[in-house]
Amino acid sequence: MTRFAAPIAEQIWNMKYRFRAADGAAHDLTVEDSWRRIARALAEVEEDKATWEERFYEALEDFKFLPAGRITAGAGTGRRVTMFNCFVMGTVPDNMGGIFDNLREAALTMQQGGGIGYDFSTIRPKGAEVHGVSADASGPLSFMDVWDAMCRTIMSAGSRRGAMMATMRCDHPDIEEFIAAKSDPARLRMFNLSVLITDPFMAAVRADGPWDLVFDGRVYHTLNARDLWNRIMQATYDFAEPGVIFIDRINAANNLNYCETIAATNPCGEQPLPPYGACLLGSVNLAKLVSDPFEAAAALDQEALSRLVGTAVRMMDNVVDASKFPLEAQAAEARAKRRIGLGVTGLADALLMVGLRYGSDEAVQQTEDWLHAIARAAYLASVDLAKEKGAFPLFERDAYLASGTMKAMDDDVRDSVAKHGIRNALLTSIAPTGTISLYAGNVSSGIEPVFAYSYTRKVLQKDGSRTEEEVVDYAVRMWREKFGDAALPEYFVNAQTLPPEDHVKMQAAAQKWVDSSISKTINCPEDISFEAFKTVYMQAWDLGCKGCTTYRPNDVTGSVLSVSEASNAAPGETAAQVPGGLPGEGGDVIYMSEPLDRPTELEGATYKLKWPDSNHAIYITVNDIVLNGHRRPFEVFINSKNMEHYAWTVALTRMISAVFRRGGDVSFVVEELKAVFDPRGGAWMQGKYVPSILAAIGGILEQHMVQIGFLEGEGMGLKTDPQAQVVNLGDAPKGPACPACGEFGMHMVEGCMTCGSCGHSKCS
Repeated sequence: MTRFAAPIAEQIWNMKYRFRAADGAAHDLTVEDSWRRIARALAEVEEDKATWEERFYEALEDFKFLPAGRITAGAGTGRRVTMFNCFVMGTVPDNMGGIFDNLREAALTMQQGGGIGYDFSTIRPKGAEVHGVSADASGPLSFMDVWDAMCRTIMSAGSRRGAMMATMRCDHPDIEEFIAAKSDPARLRMFNLSVLITDPFMAAVRADGPWDLVFDGRVYHTLNARDLWNRIMQATYDFAEPGVIFIDRINAANNLNYCETIAATNPCGEQPLPPYGACLLGSVNLAKLVSDPFEAAAALDQEALSRLVGTAVRMMDNVVDASKFPLEAQAAEARAKRRIGLGVTGLADALLMVGLRYGSDEAVQQTEDWLHAIARAAYLASVDLAKEKGAFPLFERDAYLASGTMKAMDDDVRDSVAKHGIRNALLTSIAPTGTISLYAGNVSSGIEPVFAYSYTRKVLQKDGSRTEEEVVDYAVRMWREKFGDAALPEYFVNAQTLPPEDHVKMQAAAQKWVDSSISKTINCPEDISFEAFKTVYMQAWDLGCKGCTTYRPNDVTGSVLSVSEASNAAPGETAAQVPGGLPGEGGDVIYMSEPLDRPTELEGATYKLKWPDSNHAIYITVNDIVLNGHRRPFEVFINSKNMEHYAWTVALTRMISAVFRRGGDVSFVVEELKAVFDPRGGAWMQGKYVPSILAAIGGILEQHMVQIGFLEGEGMGLKTDPQAQVVNLGDAPKGPACPACGEFGMHMVEGCMTCGSCGHSKCS
């Protein structure tokens, strides 16, 4: 039986990837069972199922090939979820009906677990005339607010919040508003934002020339291109968004530029996709393929790499046929082109094992060589699949050979494609692999540098005590096993000390042989000057990158993580404050190994909530547990005589109680509940507008947490719906929300609740 490299790896498998029945009973008793489940499911489409199941299992064994989380969690479970991670949705039409049809499609897609990307450049700018209704358009940003609110209400399959990417062209008349959107810390928090940068715009920036903002052939405004570029840079410097996508470069390098045009990407940017395009991901773990690590003869096993890539391509191609899709349009698009995104993880660790410093010229060249080998093996494997199963349906030989990455591919690969066709239109992509990298033993993520050599997790046990466990980077652990306490060599560098230009060089080296794109964050120090920061983006443009995303700690998003030799925080994990802790204990990171057991007796309090539209009161009981002398919420019960509320109150109490019993900072439950607004309207309570019953329950939970000392201060009370500020409704809503138009302004007219904005009446 495989022994996990660290407790965190087993915990992630147990929480995210282990198949359990609805009642919690485990189907996967070991990680080998998970590998077997995936291998068997993806071999189902093969004629020789038994042979391919074994080959797929061998690829998965020992974490050598890591399918993306949606495949690992969903394959072979029988659940109606997609195995594709993300989608770019259909082109948004510039009319109200089409816009809300697209909103519905987005909701259905996220409900099945898919992140989404949209280009909002197709919606007319704010203030443009809306013909036939004597009104001015509200602009794309107002509709992005609607998408943002929708995303807040949907929990994706697998307990993952929905993720969205919004793009806008650099010549759209509302581009300045788009650039500044994230300066408001409450707005568009469910979106990543990126500006679509064109080649003519970059030429105008270099020439310090004028730039027209255009929609539907009409020039709305002309400004200086360099000024607009500096606005993008300043927003990114201050708020970490928007990113930039070099969209003309993406379309020129696309193998399918003869039959599709790309205007958006998936939420993390590694997959530029056409309308209804789907993002299918998997990663080769390079750290598992290095022989004789840290020795003079250390090298990546090229033969093993080629075999593994070939098997991985076949597995991912089978996912296209095995997966379900939220929308038929997505299924049709995926099957017509069969694009996959095979990438890598553990690159930085592999470089350390062969004695190379991440970002050095030698590491840059080695990265390019390894990615070239992967691309070559992937294309040849796809040609072999085409011989056996046929080329992708939209394959046109001459057009394909003259497009994108194929123009730079090796002559023998081009000859093979010309003769036999190819099964998958695009094959390579480098995705973020944070969770699956931890699951594989904390190998370095994607092509990122090692984030931290080690960190300490504090784990809350059932008896209230805390234990510590060290989580060590995979390469560092191997070094320790081989050389004990010997000092790490100078070529061991991490993300905290690496210059931004080294990040860019590594991204550019990988991009040469990645036919889709790369998800990579270029970490910049907080004290980097604005001029030096702008240089990072120009370097990315000059070196041929398809986009650029940076992160600099700032007042709006804060710091992702502060790491020092004594740090207790973990990459990708949020520090949970210990309420009422002893001096020096604030900020400890607390994780539950297992849910707390329920004592026989608990102390608690019951609160009465009278919602104006309900004939019966709702009673909320919150029981607490005492750990190490500190009181914290443990379980919740919600009761009412109103049977209309029965199903959702039972579901809500079970879910909240399950979260409370896991420990850590559970105050987010309050914020999530208070952010829910009812489109039918909220109510005024104690002089404040409460947007929904759920928000009222959140206010009561907050009140209780303050009273027991779990939250500091007087509490935030029953706050106004946060969306009120987002959509510029003023200091306070004038009444409940209209179910027809969404405006807050419903009031009583002639005995009926009527909307002053659109005239909707409950009586009509």
